[in-house]
Amino acid sequence: MTSNYRPLYVINLIRHKAIPMKALLALEDGRVFKCRSFTGPGETSGEVVFNTSMTGYQEILTDPSYKGQMVTLTYPLIGNYGTNKDDVESEQIQASALIVKEYHDFHSNFRSEGSLSDYLKSENIIGIEDLDTRALTRHIRKNGALRGYISTEILDPEKLVEKAKGIPQMEGQDLVKIVSTEKPYFLTNGEKEYVEVLDDKVFKKRGTNHSVVAYDFGIKYNIIRCLIKAGCEVLVVPAKTDIDTIKKINPDGIFLSNGPGDPEPVSYAIETIKELIKFKPLFGICLGHQLLCLALGGKTYKLKFGHRGGNQPVQNLRSDKVEITSQNHGFAVDMDSLSDTNIKVVHINLNDRTVEGFKLEDHPVFGVQYHPEASPGPHDADYLFKEFTDLMENN
Repeated sequence: MTSNYRPLYVINLIRHKAIPMKALLALEDGRVFKCRSFTGPGETSGEVVFNTSMTGYQEILTDPSYKGQMVTLTYPLIGNYGTNKDDVESEQIQASALIVKEYHDFHSNFRSEGSLSDYLKSENIIGIEDLDTRALTRHIRKNGALRGYISTEILDPEKLVEKAKGIPQMEGQDLVKIVSTEKPYFLTNGEKEYVEVLDDKVFKKRGTNHSVVAYDFGIKYNIIRCLIKAGCEVLVVPAKTDIDTIKKINPDGIFLSNGPGDPEPVSYAIETIKELIKFKPLFGICLGHQLLCLALGGKTYKLKFGHRGGNQPVQNLRSDKVEITSQNHGFAVDMDSLSDTNIKVVHINLNDRTVEGFKLEDHPVFGVQYHPEASPGPHDADYLFKEFTDLMENN
């Protein structure tokens, strides 16, 4: 005797299953991947990169450092814990597409407020699945990060390859001006409080908290939260804020944030940083680290496929310990171009020996290429925020 009974969870899986539609991902070198969109029809483009993190897809999508990029997640099953309003690093999704092996629409987590598919669709971002992400990742590792084009409308491979070739190269683009805030603000309980007048009275906790000006080159919210947790009052300012304004504010220290793309075109920030180096203690992360090195006379170069994930091993040359770090960058600093003997390398990447951190011997200035604020992710580098507050206290 047969039964029509189905367990409740099976019914829910069927009810929540998204209906995918045919799509293509075409790369500039002619490689084409058949796939399906789990967010409906559309087209998008960008530099195709991969991230090896097992969790944190919402944080990845909203990280401004991914502006202009389509993110491939190497972990095969994505979407099972849904999305919520708290796990964001900026006001909107910054990546231009999400590429996964298998999307799971039935989300189950006590913090979940909605599905990943609905979250992407609410901001008109395409998500594709049923794609061999292992083959795509191996192709990028061999040939480098490539420009790509996704479409559910045009399914002619040759036409899509030509569209991919027409996308602007990442090198030479100033993406900071797109993601940086237009007005200075404080972040209080997740809400931005904009500031109109910038002078030495802007900080309300001066004397009890460290007064920090954070340059927004694409800053992640969790960086601000970590600075606050370390005892700082943080004023976030636009990337083009000049040295005269900073001197009027007279902070205890200056933070240079992460951000997207090529650091060399961000010439306005580089020129300002040159003047800030001898002014107050400086701490740079990711793009901020690169801009700091450029201000010191160095050069940067594009990595073949970048460092993106939550499992990058970095050696601390001061303690000789190995730290597992979260990273997201496609460019690196050429330390051979820095002839100043006062610059000391203090962190290196154990995978490819690239520079991950440095300090100045004669000024309270340092930077790291990785993300000590990662959440979710490793916390081996939390101590760097304490190092920054120590510099401000001793300066």
